[in-house]
Amino acid sequence: MTMVQTKRFSPFCPAKTVERVKDQGAYRMSHAHSEVARPLTSHPVKNLQGELRGPLRVPGDKSISHRAMIFGLLSVGRTTVEGLLEGEDVLRTAEACRALGALITRQSEGKWSIDGVGIGGLREADHVLDFGNAGTGSRLMMGVAGGHDITTRFDGDASLRKRPMRRILDPLTQMGVQVLAQADGGRCPITLKGAREPNPITYTTPVASAQIKSAILLAALNAPGQTTVIEPEASRDHTEKMLAYFGAEIAVSPDGTHGRKIVLTGRPELAPRPIIVPADPSSAAFPIVAALITPGSDIIIEGVMINPLRTGLLSTLNEMGARIEELDRRIEGGETVADLRVRSSDLRGVDVPAERAPSMIDEYPVLAVAAAFATGTTRMNGLHELRVKESDRLAAVADGLAANGVSHHIEGDDLVVEGGAGHVKGGGMVATHLDHRIAMSFLVMGCAAQKAVSVDDETMIATSFPVFKPMMTALGASMTESRAR
Repeated sequence: MTMVQTKRFSPFCPAKTVERVKDQGAYRMSHAHSEVARPLTSHPVKNLQGELRGPLRVPGDKSISHRAMIFGLLSVGRTTVEGLLEGEDVLRTAEACRALGALITRQSEGKWSIDGVGIGGLREADHVLDFGNAGTGSRLMMGVAGGHDITTRFDGDASLRKRPMRRILDPLTQMGVQVLAQADGGRCPITLKGAREPNPITYTTPVASAQIKSAILLAALNAPGQTTVIEPEASRDHTEKMLAYFGAEIAVSPDGTHGRKIVLTGRPELAPRPIIVPADPSSAAFPIVAALITPGSDIIIEGVMINPLRTGLLSTLNEMGARIEELDRRIEGGETVADLRVRSSDLRGVDVPAERAPSMIDEYPVLAVAAAFATGTTRMNGLHELRVKESDRLAAVADGLAANGVSHHIEGDDLVVEGGAGHVKGGGMVATHLDHRIAMSFLVMGCAAQKAVSVDDETMIATSFPVFKPMMTALGASMTESRAR
């Protein structure tokens, strides 16, 4: 290996994201998303290495960070967390857990403690739980609150208010949760009256969704007897792993060709455990693709989670001819991680099967960018779930590709991209629709396009990757503030 390790990039917590609450030794949100959009332009660069001649570590995994707060709340005693993602989404979940009775303290960068109240010990929040843009946090906390005899109000920003919650509310009502108020179509703002004694149920999820499954399992923690969730297609399994880690009685077995059956016995006493949050593979996707498409790039990303239910993007990129090398595969905090060496590559178009979607649902926007630079046609099949994310991501990706001269079309729920490195003209302004992954994906495109690529707003990137811009700049990317057109 030719790289000389002299520097390492470490994420930090932007000062404006949280502020100190001296009397609680905790943190709270200092503001919601800025009402003033901040356009950002990404310029073509020669390579990605920059001043960073050594490994970088992207922020902690968002899915595990949310769950760390939740399981800390539901345990009796103190849970310690290292490597927590200090993005706005996770901090919203922390605030909700605090409102329900947990004492949460930030010890230092990425290191937090949660003194929990245990299953059955939640208090009723005295204010609306505002989740901002956090779809995962809001849906999982609906399960937590729904399993307790309390009334809880849920709300969020304009983007969250558009996202469907009926798929969460339907199984919860079967468990005895009452929906006292909701916006049209089962959307936020929502008021739930939790069940005094939740009904244990058997539920088959209509789509592969860790959020649906997790909401049911979290509500079932306070239910007598066994609750069963059947997944026709397996979704990410962080909730099941953390339930077992904290002492719950849970059994997971195959069901059908691609599915799983999860059986949880209710009313355990969860014991606090230390959590080390691995690097988020969904965040790592952005520097990975940026390095692949930018000639002369050679980077190492430390400690990336490679849970097989989260590695769909890596599998797809490898099929496309990506030069991605696993280094030092190991176990950290109960999850398999590895350092990834990524070098610029001549990518080729592939056919991405629909059954891979659950393992890479958040990575399709940046995969579409990789496909734009690949030789030939890439077809991404079965992307219906992209239509109900922070934005209609399928439409937003297509519009962004069009704005930058990339040939593509949509067939039903399939996205087809006609690639070619020399054909990515760039020069476009991309509408982000308050979606952080749309913003970051097209900023990655700007690193290697013929002309700079702009996004209409960067502010929402802080929800999941607050150090995206400084980290990419440390690698050698060139990003400047721009004026809205």
